[in-house]
Amino acid sequence: MTVLLRILIVLCSLTTAAHFLRFGTLWDAAPALLPAAAAFFPRLLPRPLLVLAALGGALLWAGHGMELATWRINLGLPWARLALILGAVCLAHLGAALLMLGRTGKKLFGPLTDADLVRTATALLVGAVLVPVVDKTPFPLLLGERFFPGSEFFWICLFAIYGAMVSGWLLTDSRGKVRGRIWTLFSAVFFAQLLLGLAGWSIFLMTGKLHLPVPALILAGPLFRGEGFFMPILLGVSLVLTGPAWCSYLCYIGAWDDRLARLAPTRPAPLPAWAPTLRVGLLAATLLIPLALRLLGVPWTWALGLAAAFGIIGVLVMALVSRRSGTMVHCTAYCPIGLVNNLIGKVLPWRVRIDSGCTRCGVCAKACRYNALTCADLEKGRPGLTCSLCGDCLPRCPHGHLGYSFPGLTRERARQVFVTLAASLHVVFLAVARI
Repeated sequence: MTVLLRILIVLCSLTTAAHFLRFGTLWDAAPALLPAAAAFFPRLLPRPLLVLAALGGALLWAGHGMELATWRINLGLPWARLALILGAVCLAHLGAALLMLGRTGKKLFGPLTDADLVRTATALLVGAVLVPVVDKTPFPLLLGERFFPGSEFFWICLFAIYGAMVSGWLLTDSRGKVRGRIWTLFSAVFFAQLLLGLAGWSIFLMTGKLHLPVPALILAGPLFRGEGFFMPILLGVSLVLTGPAWCSYLCYIGAWDDRLARLAPTRPAPLPAWAPTLRVGLLAATLLIPLALRLLGVPWTWALGLAAAFGIIGVLVMALVSRRSGTMVHCTAYCPIGLVNNLIGKVLPWRVRIDSGCTRCGVCAKACRYNALTCADLEKGRPGLTCSLCGDCLPRCPHGHLGYSFPGLTRERARQVFVTLAASLHVVFLAVARI
């Protein structure tokens, strides 16, 4: 029966691709061939997503068949053979869906797991966000779309599949390595486009005014200009969805701090006692100095110089301090946005919880580069203020006493929901990332 299922999936993919090729372009047809590839590479797509694709194909052919049959009836033309052919195509899609739901699907794609559901939810969420965003944006938003006009649907499908893969990797990551790698990829794509744009290829830049990629300017920029609140709103949306995880999944600069801190030869060192005071002072300066410059009518060139100096000092902190200490000093003691995220995160429901059975062995602290699992934090039984919900510590606990927490959800379900949201935001940001 697995041979029959593979044949049905391939036939359904080919007929649907031919339909899109006839009424659209090759870019529209290509995604319809992905289920055919999944029939021979079962790990490519989760089984629930393939079932939904088959059901969607059945609805497509049923609607198309009714439309054509009605049109031919109104014109007094023969319609029965057409209805039979398109009806058979529709039934083939339904048959493929039923086989994938049953034992044959289990034999070909493996048993249905929670990870399959998370991967499917991530792919659907990425598509549900990117489709209207791309449709409503008056200029080509996706990188591939800028080079190949009319290809946006193809790239949205690829991003959705990448999202499914990322969420699966995060759920099964036993060493806490995946998050850092996908985060580094996001930062590399972001800054590669910036550098190419500055080199003269304007297609890599957004329309509008160029700004410095310094996280503190998310707040300082709008305060100085009195306008341009897109980034604060974007930050706020990410906070609502995933708490302070902006600082461990989505910040384009933080990935540098993470990479450099991992180069340290020793375990992450605790921050000095005065670090929180410095952090509060830098946040106050980030809020007050732009307002003062605006009220005094200081030219924008001066403000730009101050912002550039702040950014350069931040890079030096990463290269000289984080690299030696193993702790992400830039993100936990220097960046004002990190403090804002941590403070707002305390009133939001997402948490990393340490249960009462914790033995205080300290193994988890070796994986925490946010200075959130110090001896004092473990004694208190909860991560410190600087926790960014990165999750690197979870697989390190040999006793399983660490986990995500959200009201009304079990620990495992909370982790699945969080991974779905974090992976989806990562992919959406990756898809639209440019300055």
